[in-house]
Amino acid sequence: MTEKRSANAIIATVMCTLVVAISLATFSLLQVAHAGEADVTEVRATQSSDGTWRFDVTVEHTDTGWEHYADQWVVIGPDGAVLGERVLLHPHVNEQPFTRSLSGVIIPDDVTTVTVRARDNVHEYGGAEIDVQLER
Repeated sequence: MTEKRSANAIIATVMCTLVVAISLATFSLLQVAHAGEADVTEVRATQSSDGTWRFDVTVEHTDTGWEHYADQWVVIGPDGAVLGERVLLHPHVNEQPFTRSLSGVIIPDDVTTVTVRARDNVHEYGGAEIDVQLER
């Protein structure tokens, strides 16, 4: 009888462990699926004395870790050309929203408006973008 109880206890422990492991894996996958797209929430563009531009860009994204995080933002001209790119090298799980800068962006004199958009490593682009009127 004691052996049967021990075997039942071991089986119950294994089953509980499996249920917990499956639940944690499912929760992790749901976090990735529901973290959403990266949104640009604020942009400050400043022209330097040498004519290049500095962009201070605030991004908001529900980073969950390396498996899903905002990994880049870009400055795009009216013709769709990428004029500047800031690669984000790590997740910002505990720093939301966050602001990063990019200097030395060359923008042709005839361009008066650019678009700034962010991406994440799961959904790529698709979140909120901001059109910036350049003050020369």
